[in-house]
Amino acid sequence: MSTDIIYSDATGLAELIRSRQLSPVEVVQAHLDRIEAVNPKINAIVTVAERALAQARSAEAAVMRGDDLPPLHGVPFTVKDSIDTADVLTQRGSPIFAGRIPQTDAVSVARLKAAGAIVLAKTNLPEFSYSTETDNLLTGRSNNPWNLDRTPGGSSGGESAAIAAGLSPLGLGTDLAISVRGPAAQTGIAALKATHGRIPMTGVWPRVPRRFWHVGPMARTVRDLALAYELLAGPDGADAFAISPVRFDAGTAAVDSLRVGWLVEPGFGPIDAEVAATVRAAAEALSSIGLAVEPVRIPALERDFALDVFMRLHVMELKPAFAEATAGRGDEELFAISKRILATPDTSIQDFVEAEQAGERLRDGFADYFSRYDALLAPVLPVPAHEHRAKEFDINGQTVDATYIMGATVPFNVTGLPALSLRFGTSSAGLPINVQLISTWLAESTVLNLASLLESVSPVRNQHPGI
Repeated sequence: MSTDIIYSDATGLAELIRSRQLSPVEVVQAHLDRIEAVNPKINAIVTVAERALAQARSAEAAVMRGDDLPPLHGVPFTVKDSIDTADVLTQRGSPIFAGRIPQTDAVSVARLKAAGAIVLAKTNLPEFSYSTETDNLLTGRSNNPWNLDRTPGGSSGGESAAIAAGLSPLGLGTDLAISVRGPAAQTGIAALKATHGRIPMTGVWPRVPRRFWHVGPMARTVRDLALAYELLAGPDGADAFAISPVRFDAGTAAVDSLRVGWLVEPGFGPIDAEVAATVRAAAEALSSIGLAVEPVRIPALERDFALDVFMRLHVMELKPAFAEATAGRGDEELFAISKRILATPDTSIQDFVEAEQAGERLRDGFADYFSRYDALLAPVLPVPAHEHRAKEFDINGQTVDATYIMGATVPFNVTGLPALSLRFGTSSAGLPINVQLISTWLAESTVLNLASLLESVSPVRNQHPGI
């Protein structure tokens, strides 16, 4: 039963709790036991919420009284340690914030708690959420549960490892350029970066560059992403980017009439052959069930490499926040990535303006694409989960630096488009391979419905790491 609990999804657990087949106490205790058994190997959890069991007992009492139960009543969830949790440590992966306990929840946390969910634990991250690998001076390095010598990604790598290994059924991460979709791909789970502004960033640090930051749900099933998105989306009166009406959706209801383009190269940088084959297999699977699917090229991606655009834009906006947070602190308190950011030369105003214009061209290019197609199928990462601290990748005979890990995800942060990461394959080394689904702005229903359809024909459903 314990194994059944830890690998059930959040939606299924909520149904079992509502029907009194499981108690919230059993569910929370099973996950706490799993954390105790497995976390020493992967270091995904950095703080366990002390009141989780007490809250589970209160949730159980509500079930026994016959109260009206909210949709996630009694279901535990985990939270990336850059997202504020009231009365629970939120240390942002840095000795500078060691011992920090917020007084209030981030809006995203508060909304899941209002839906009956219970904060179980906080998950590891790189210092200040700023790296594609999860490691820091305060809480150390996280490992991939599929292979401990590999990274679970970053910056939501602790979250991805926890969910993949059955330590949590549902989590909250953040995404600046890759950070929910990439870790999901490296550990074989699912993650959604909704349209920019759909889910408020209130209570998340750093807030800059907020025009690229997203909060996103991470889970093992698409239906959990859909449920979490429904609960998380909508204005909060504090985040000025979160303005779209809760119920508005620009998606297409008739899934079987969706027009889908698929793209591996060019535009994202070089892509490993096994990753490319997985994208092609997903395209063939969608075609086989009756969707209109064809290979495409997007000229805007070929004209302006989105990774280059992003790198020229965001550092200028990020550095002041890092400088303020680290003022008066010694080098021994800063991880290597923060030191590199602070030492990066400022972008010239000419380069900054040119990058802004390139970003506009990318948005225009996608507007043109989505006038003809409902969705785009693409890689998430250029390679499967790589070894810790990789400096470069050799892909199809081409050597690229490790920042290229973001090549296929960052275009959708620069443009703010909704994008979802979903497993559809396995590498020859036994590592998960995900694909990415993208739809037009405010069309989350399209990407979620298409992902659900693809999940139903996936050759790798219900596979978990043997840890």
